[in-house]
Amino acid sequence: MKIDLSGKTALVTGSTSGIGHAAAKGLAAAGAEVVVNGRAQAKVDAAVAAIGKVVPGAKVRGVAADVSTAAGCKALVAAQGEVDILINNAGIFEPKAFFEIPDEDWSRFFDVNVMSGVRLSRAYFPGMLKRNWGRIVFISSESALNIPKEMIHYGTTKTAQLAVSRGLAEMTKGTAVTVNSVLPGPTMSEGVETFIKDIAKHNGVSVEQATRQFFQQQRPTSLLQRFATVEEIANMVVYVASKEAAATNGAALRAEGGIIQTIA
Repeated sequence: MKIDLSGKTALVTGSTSGIGHAAAKGLAAAGAEVVVNGRAQAKVDAAVAAIGKVVPGAKVRGVAADVSTAAGCKALVAAQGEVDILINNAGIFEPKAFFEIPDEDWSRFFDVNVMSGVRLSRAYFPGMLKRNWGRIVFISSESALNIPKEMIHYGTTKTAQLAVSRGLAEMTKGTAVTVNSVLPGPTMSEGVETFIKDIAKHNGVSVEQATRQFFQQQRPTSLLQRFATVEEIANMVVYVASKEAAATNGAALRAEGGIIQTIA
């Protein structure tokens, strides 16, 4: 299968690092014109340059905007009026005991993880329907189905993404527009790398030992028994954004290493 996204414009939120950056790189390699997004202009510029170095002839530019706010989403849409592919990737996570999570954290997590995708979908979805082609992809998590007790607020927002994604998919009936979610499992992004290093330091063990302990204690059902790479998740994102994925709609696509012990 050769995925060709020439002539398509893709916006990936939160794409200066991690899964978002890998997805932006993968989409650019498939021929799409890619818009990189992040909050800081310097990081956006660096991400654009990095993709240009590894993808010869890449059509990529950046827009700095904080999509956790309504004003930031509005600024992003003003800078990029139409897209064919929207990857709602911007997200945050933070382990914290339920009784220590204040209302402000709940609101912050919903603003970043849920409302960014809601606002941008509301802006770009009508154009996709009018042109009768488009892809919206929400980067959710296996935590949407296996709510982690150490960060219930995070898991709840990831479940909400699945609800939004499926609801929007219902609005595409009879069109060539699709809306799907991708559910990564534990993935070695920059944030997770810091998380594991902090655990290793706190427990006085090596990073390798901390990783083994994480999967033994926190994700014992993982069949992969390691962190996925950001590129492995990006491969799924690029596929579901492609023309070849036309029959995949309203789906929650798992790339979580077999953690979820169900057959559906």
